Amino acid sequence: MADSSCRMITAAAVQMRCSVHPSENLEKAEQMVRRAAAQGAQVILLPELFERPYFCQERQYAYYDYALPVEENPAVQRLSQVARELKVVLPVSFYERDGNRLFNSVAMLDADGSLLGVYRKTHIPDDHYYQEKFYFSPGDTGFRVFPTAYGRVGVGICWDQWFPETARCMALQGAELLLYPTAIGSEPILSCDSMPHWRRVMQGHAAANLVPVVAANRIGLETVSPCPENGGQSSSLLFYGSSFLTDGTGELVAQAGREEETVLTASYDLNALAADRLNWGLYRDRRPHCYGEIAGL
Repeated sequence: MADSSCRMITAAAVQMRCSVHPSENLEKAEQMVRRAAAQGAQVILLPELFERPYFCQERQYAYYDYALPVEENPAVQRLSQVARELKVVLPVSFYERDGNRLFNSVAMLDADGSLLGVYRKTHIPDDHYYQEKFYFSPGDTGFRVFPTAYGRVGVGICWDQWFPETARCMALQGAELLLYPTAIGSEPILSCDSMPHWRRVMQGHAAANLVPVVAANRIGLETVSPCPENGGQSSSLLFYGSSFLTDGTGELVAQAGREEETVLTASYDLNALAADRLNWGLYRDRRPHCYGEIAGL
């Protein structure tokens, strides 16, 4: 007989501004993680590449030096101790070096501070001032779901969140929670506010898979000053925050504004969500042999 008891988990999204000083950003990240834990959070999501301003806005070869192996990254080292102390799960977004390859990665730290593994961003954007192909190779880990102390957690990174295949692959691996650390803001060329679209696409992932989604974004205006190394580029991006958590149907259950630093939390009964996934029959009625066109087969 299936276990009908509750299996509760509280998740948090941290929304923060990133300064030019990595030490300040890491100190702030730790304090906001502690704040989230004090509010009962067991899985706490920080924004994408929170150690620095979003350096991908410009192209500079010197920024390759920011990349470090996972065991040498200061945020991973420090937050591993915090995770162990607070008994929380911490996905840490960082710039990873693996030999001569560089990746946009997440280190999944379990509630005892141990490293469960690394996910490397699969979809790499290349747009005006979101120039990530200059810095990152496409990830080679495949989509990953980590068996944490509090449940099976899947994580994608920013641009991954626009692809329904990312969420579905993690759901098929048994993800009970989908996390998306993010750095997104103003569109420098397109005359649109992408925020509502950004939210809705992830709400759709939750609804289609019956798995809650957590998205953590940064805030603030980040500017680039012209210099010879960046070809005289002058630009700015206004990151719009709007971090959120959904329920299993995609409904927003917690949401932030565009300007404040904050911690959002929501609680979920993972057993009830698992029952919903069975009861709706969405996984029962999938027909993978009909979907070859999606994969170009």
